Amino acid sequence: MSISASFDEGAVAVEPGGEVTLLVQVANSGTTVEELRLEPVGPCAGWTTVEPERLSLYPGASGSAQVHVRPPRAPGTAPGTTTLGLRLVPTSDANLPVVAERPLDVLPFTDVSAELVPRASQSAWRGRHEAAIDNRGNTPLTVALTAQGMSERVKFALEPAELTIPCGETKLSRLNARPVRRIWRGAPATHTFQILIAPEPAPDGSARPPAVLDGTYEQQAVLPRWLPRAIITTVLLAGVLVGLWYGLLRPTVRSAARDAVTPESIASAASASPGTTPGSTSGTTAGSTAGSTAGSTAGSTAGTATTAPSATAGGTSAGSTAGSTGGAAAGTGANPTAGTPTRTTISVKDAVGGSTKSASYTVAAGKSFNITDVLVQNPQGDAGTLVVATSDGQLLTLALEDFRSSDYHFVTPIVVPAGGKITLTAGCREVGHPVKAPVPSQCSESLLLGGTLLSTTS
Repeated sequence: MSISASFDEGAVAVEPGGEVTLLVQVANSGTTVEELRLEPVGPCAGWTTVEPERLSLYPGASGSAQVHVRPPRAPGTAPGTTTLGLRLVPTSDANLPVVAERPLDVLPFTDVSAELVPRASQSAWRGRHEAAIDNRGNTPLTVALTAQGMSERVKFALEPAELTIPCGETKLSRLNARPVRRIWRGAPATHTFQILIAPEPAPDGSARPPAVLDGTYEQQAVLPRWLPRAIITTVLLAGVLVGLWYGLLRPTVRSAARDAVTPESIASAASASPGTTPGSTSGTTAGSTAGSTAGSTAGSTAGTATTAPSATAGGTSAGSTAGSTGGAAAGTGANPTAGTPTRTTISVKDAVGGSTKSASYTVAAGKSFNITDVLVQNPQGDAGTLVVATSDGQLLTLALEDFRSSDYHFVTPIVVPAGGKITLTAGCREVGHPVKAPVPSQCSESLLLGGTLLSTTS
């Protein structure tokens, strides 16, 4: 090859953001004129330029070009020794390029920026801030943070107080400003403070200047200024409302209630009472009066006076009885045909492998049991079958392993007549294992029946 190129000797260092210029010598030792294209190559090619970009050399002649190196001041510019390369491509034969190389030292640099968020806080209890430190240099950086106030009335705590920040990243440190004494009432107090961010010393031992962040914390009163006014306003408003009630509304309501009780309304209530019979004037009056609010005393009096002959004024004994019955029903709210709420429990135990066991409940003579609620319980978690049946046939057939407790409610009651039976039959296949309790020897199930017991005698 008739083309040769070489850089100047000597160590060259460049700081990111700066510039260094190198001279390259090019010689043509051939017998023909050569035109060359100069191109930066290698790790530095992105931030290297050449002037001029083309050289034309006669045989035996030489020339030079300037190589300008400008590494960017950014975290991505890694410090250390790198290679600067320059490729010379002959236009006559592009397949035979010549490459000249030399080492280049990229220096480390430090660039720290910080921000306090928020710069001012307001609270009665504590101020909360965050210091955001951004490392824009090309080497990891360790910083120490300290907070200092202008007075001793506030204590400051930084967490963490030391940060190691990789190049190109941001780390946060939280600051809590806690007042020494609370302000319960009165004007707020403003406390100013500073956060000092001191980077670690440079490699040569020289100290780097710290970054300073200024902030304020406004300590507010625990009880806001508007609270006494709000309490006074609320008390006054409550007094006005109470005065309106006792002075205007309550007398109006009482007057309307007295005006509503008229002889016509009493007569209308008496004619609509279900306890009235044509043969008993006193029974009619007592029943209708017991149906109204104002006549409850008269209704109860009529109901209790049925055994005295003087309770009927011109009526028959049957009329007196009907009137007293209507009056008692309206005065007390009871319905003698509604029956008695009743519930009963049937329990059965059965061993594994034996025949099925049964237990039953028999309805008393002269009664009928209207069943509306059924609760089946398997407290041990046994396995097997359970059958609930009445005299008319099976009511429920259940697998014990499917439930621990199961309830059923019926809108239309299941009627069991006098002498009828409700039977609970259990077939034990496996005894359950209660939690944290001894293992029982038998299956144990129970049935709770709820409903109304009615009298069937006239």
